[in-house]
Amino acid sequence: MRKSWALALLSLFVFLVDIVYLSSNTFKIPHGGYWSIIIAAIPFIVIMIYTKGQRRLYTKLKPMPLKSFLPTYVEFFKRFSKIKGTGLFFARDINMIPPYIVRTMFADNIIYEDNLIVSLEKIDEPFGVNAYTGSNITDGLRTFVIEMGYMEVVDVEHILMTNGIDIKTIFYGLEDISTNNFIWKIFSLIKKLTPSYVQFYKLPSHKLRGVIYRIEM
Repeated sequence: MRKSWALALLSLFVFLVDIVYLSSNTFKIPHGGYWSIIIAAIPFIVIMIYTKGQRRLYTKLKPMPLKSFLPTYVEFFKRFSKIKGTGLFFARDINMIPPYIVRTMFADNIIYEDNLIVSLEKIDEPFGVNAYTGSNITDGLRTFVIEMGYMEVVDVEHILMTNGIDIKTIFYGLEDISTNNFIWKIFSLIKKLTPSYVQFYKLPSHKLRGVIYRIEM
């Protein structure tokens, strides 16, 4: 109990010191200190718009739950001719199928003999890679998970090949944002200037196939 009180008093002391330090710096604002605030506000606003936009974009993507996806997939897999080899599809969450996969398979009728859904998951450690085969969901559909440190740049193709997986084609989604909102227009511009996430991983360019789909925000 005494230890808790001691920590609380120490936290209060540090807080008061911070308040005094912050208050003393406010006197610099009329003498040119406002420039630091203006300059710092620019990247702060950009980061806030990007993070908020990413969250809103994910809600607008409306991924299909795996349970809803499977019946249609099984029907299409049986009915249509299949491309030989393995097709790779990226997904943030294996249990939620991104719209570009639904469009590729069900609208464009592009289904491989072996369809591999790969999830790239960041871990709290800066380095380290752990790759493992997930589940065989149904005929021709399975999963693969790559867990990696947030500072890792992984060679996805090499990891797959060391696990006995030879990829023929790699699919990924590209969002075309349509909006009348000024803030989301800025977000759309940031997205266009930001390199696609596939550029952060060592992926063979001759195997990449980007699927563009429009999102209303």
